[in-house]
Amino acid sequence: METEQLLGVAAILVLGIAATWIAWRIRLPAILILLLLGFIAGPISGAINPDQLIGSILLPIISIAVSIILFEGGLNLKIAGLQHTARVVRNLITIGVLVTWLLGAFGAYFLLGLEAPLAILIGAIFVVTGPTVIMPLLRYLRPTAQLSTIIKWEGVVVDPIGAILAVLVFQATLVGGFPEAATTIFLNLLRTLLIAGFLGGAGAGIIMLAFRRYWVPDYLHNPVTLMIVIGIFAVSNWVQADSGLLTVTLMGIILANQRVVSVKHIAEFKENLRVLIISSLFIILAARLNLTDLEHLGWGILPFLALLIFVARPAAVLISTFRSRLNWREKVFLSALAPRGVVAAAIASVFAIRLDELGYSQAQIMVPVAFVVITATVLIYGLSAPALARVLKVAVPDPQGVLLVGGSLWLREVGEVLHREGIKVLLVDSTWANVSRARMAGVPVFYGNILSEYALDEIDTTGMGYIIAGTSDDEYNSFVISQFSNIFGRDKSFQVSTETEHAHEQKRKVSKYLRGRVLFDSIMTGKRLSEACASGAIIKVTRLTPGYDYETYRANQKSYSIPLFIITEKGKLLVYSRSFKPKPQPYQKLISLIFPMGNHPGTDKLHPIHAKPVAPV
Repeated sequence: METEQLLGVAAILVLGIAATWIAWRIRLPAILILLLLGFIAGPISGAINPDQLIGSILLPIISIAVSIILFEGGLNLKIAGLQHTARVVRNLITIGVLVTWLLGAFGAYFLLGLEAPLAILIGAIFVVTGPTVIMPLLRYLRPTAQLSTIIKWEGVVVDPIGAILAVLVFQATLVGGFPEAATTIFLNLLRTLLIAGFLGGAGAGIIMLAFRRYWVPDYLHNPVTLMIVIGIFAVSNWVQADSGLLTVTLMGIILANQRVVSVKHIAEFKENLRVLIISSLFIILAARLNLTDLEHLGWGILPFLALLIFVARPAAVLISTFRSRLNWREKVFLSALAPRGVVAAAIASVFAIRLDELGYSQAQIMVPVAFVVITATVLIYGLSAPALARVLKVAVPDPQGVLLVGGSLWLREVGEVLHREGIKVLLVDSTWANVSRARMAGVPVFYGNILSEYALDEIDTTGMGYIIAGTSDDEYNSFVISQFSNIFGRDKSFQVSTETEHAHEQKRKVSKYLRGRVLFDSIMTGKRLSEACASGAIIKVTRLTPGYDYETYRANQKSYSIPLFIITEKGKLLVYSRSFKPKPQPYQKLISLIFPMGNHPGTDKLHPIHAKPVAPV
């Protein structure tokens, strides 16, 4: 038995992470692969039975996992980002929730044939969209900054709202009469808001105080934060039933918007933890589905799904975004993105058990309805959202923009050339003279220290796929890369070489594990690049054709040249580095640094593909 449990738990973790990795490789939303593998492992093959495997603690484990996901979601919600979208977000989590609830209850009553109390409860459960699905989709879709802010805020905040709404409806069902039910709802809602506000603020305050006073060593920051989150969640639920989700969400939002201590490292840890939790949860929930339960749903489930997807969501969005700054493309995209997640499944499972004990014969239908809605919405939205985003031009699925850190001459010229070729560029520097020169050359700029709190909040990385740290300070460049590699990925984070690349100078170098990829080549340090540009070297764009390929280009060069970038026929940017030296192909654009005749950085150190000696006359 112990061996079977070990194999079952291991299978859940392996399938979850494998599905996430496979989805990344084939460029599909991870949720689709997770659901597929979960169904195969559970109801189809019977290899995994989470209820037998984990037992009665399954739902508490799911609740704790969801609380961690919502806390992590709260850590990503910056109030400053709501400058132009606050009204839309407010409407979506109030008016939008009300519209979805009423239409969902209507559909459950008339289309599914549920009793009125159960129909109203089902409507309340399906107001949630959920960060368990939204966050992975956002990572995959990369929508515009305005859309991303709205979707992220709605997905995180509406989950605890939906959970509280379902609890209030359930409690009102138990009370019976309208006056008594109204009183119960009002009092419980007031208690929930007060308790969530107090405990959420207290939990955030404890973390800020402990970190500011250095009561907790750095290596315990993440474990202690996790301990406080789970503890506050449990206490909140103990004091007021099902208030914990709102409590930890508020706690995350407070920490994200305070300036007392830095919580960036906590957010990164929770993001990694979220991937593990979401992947495991969806395998578990998909494996729990009993195929025989689907037989009791009838054909009414299809028009019910159609009502939620094609009526309720568009109506909620159109009413919530009335007279807003969103254009019709953004409104259409919002209307076509409302996948349900793990919170809906967890709430339905809990209330189905409770209502069944109270004698509601239709209670058991809630679980299969929830799973069908979750599966259908994830499949429909997950498959349609990427194509719709491309058609509506509201997302950048494969961003090619470059964030340039530094304002030296060579970096400004790189920015000017890339910008002229249609590549999105943003140059960031804290020296006004450099920023002013770049702006006069037509390069988009941001004046300030990129590591400042202000810059981290204000810089819009939408459409940016690469970062190049090109200042003269190697330690600063490395620190910039370490702070932004979680956004761009280590494979697309570059920094210039330094004067300390030789073996006998290794003690002076920053550890290679803290640095980005070495830009262009080891010999082309930031200093040499600046000296080359100052002495007359130019950055040239050459369009290659079948009749004028790279070999012909090299043969016609009369001075030394260093390849810097390639822009492919499809507009993809390739960056030369010490470990990546692609050969340009016809129909591609080669961007090179061309040295003046007779001037070069040292021919004895240049790789043949990087340099072309002076051609004989």
